[in-house]
Parts: sequence; C-alpha cells; structure tokens
Amino acid sequence: MNKFIASLQFITILPIGKKNIYDPKGMIQFFPLVGIILGLMLAGLDLVFLRFWPAPVAALLDVIFLIIITGAFHLDGLGDSADGLLGHRPREKVLLIMKDSRIGVMALVAIVSSLAIKWGGILSLEPGLNRSLLLIIIPSYARAGMLFGIKFLEYGRPEGGTGHDLFKEELKPSFFWGLLLPIIISIPLGLRGLYLFALFMLFNIIILFFYKRRMNCITGDMLGAMCELLEATLFLFISITIQF
Repeated sequence: MNKFIASLQFITILPIGKKNIYDPKGMIQFFPLVGIILGLMLAGLDLVFLRFWPAPVAALLDVIFLIIITGAFHLDGLGDSADGLLGHRPREKVLLIMKDSRIGVMALVAIVSSLAIKWGGILSLEPGLNRSLLLIIIPSYARAGMLFGIKFLEYGRPEGGTGHDLFKEELKPSFFWGLLLPIIISIPLGLRGLYLFALFMLFNIIILFFYKRRMNCITGDMLGAMCELLEATLFLFISITIQF
C-alpha cells in the first residue's frame, strides 16, 4: 500500500497517507493505476460540469482540473523540455537550460498548445459512456508511457535530479502490469479501444525515438513532457471522426 501511496504523492497533490512517503523503485509500477484514479475523478466531475455548463466550458474545466490535481507537475516538465529541446543546442546546453526555472517562449508555446489540444479533444467527445471511458483511460495511458521512458532510455543527469532515483534499477517486465488496466477498461469501446492502444504505442515510439536521437537520454522533465504529450495527442487523435 505504501508504494501506491508514494506514487499518488509523487504525481498528484492528493492528501493521502502519511507525508513524504517516497519509494522510487516500488511506486513506478503504480503510475498507470494513479492515472486511472485521476481519470475516474475527471470523468465524474465531467458529468457534473456538463449538467451546469455548455460543452466548451465543461471541457475547459476538465483541463483545469488535470492541471490542479497534478500540481502542474508534468506541465512544468513540458515547458522546461520545450525550452531546451526545441533548438539546435548541444546536449550539455540543453540539460543546463532545462534546469533553469525561468520560462521561455518555447515553453509558453508548448504549454498553451498542449492545453488547447486537450481542450479541443475533450470538447469533441460526445457525452455518454464512451466519453467517460476515454476520460478514464487516456490519463492512465499517459502515465503508463513514462514507464517506457524509464525502461528504454538512460537517465541524463548522473549527478542527480528529480527523476534520478527512478532509474537506479532496471525495470522488470512485471512492472508493466498496470498497462493492463486501461486496456481492460477500453474493451467496451471495441475497435475504438484498439485504435486508442495503437495510438498510445505509436506516439510512445515517436517520442522515445526523438529523445534517443536528440539527447540519447531522458530526464525527469522529459518524462513529464512525455506524459503531457501523450495525453494531449491521445485526446486529439481519438476525437477524429472515424466510424468504428
């Protein structure tokens, strides 16, 4: 239970359990489950929002909820990563820029674009069971994606950093059990569920390939950016009007 609580405390602001429970090795496997919990809260609030506000406002409140419940933790990583990676700087310079707490133009553009894409993607989802399921599944997939970053890329700051402890031991295949949760929940979606899983794997590969080619490593900021990019792109592409 402490491992699960540690995972909740690490990537959300939920006041659960004793303070400062930290278990980097044990908590990683629970990232997808934490995503499910966030998704359940999001789906429940979305039903409430739709009762009181029009769809555009409800979608906006959904996005704001995700920002608040995570303490903008992943968005901060997205901004730092955008400032460092979006340019032609050498690796050492990129790592230095990502440590800078100041926000640049690239960070601002990346954050605004990500939030706008989420808003548009959620807005396009028709009210009903499928919408609620997607609001549960996509946050879980986004956080499951970080496991692939930890598994397949080396940590880029040997001197230490936010994500350093997550990379001390190699992830075993058994740590990926949480990925089964969004897959199982997506069964009622039928072919749309398979399409969503295919999108998840495709964008995982694209992001990891970019990180590998650009930096040949990953950092805590880049893990956060990975989560935000997966969440935004999954909401965007699942909203394509394809008949399943």
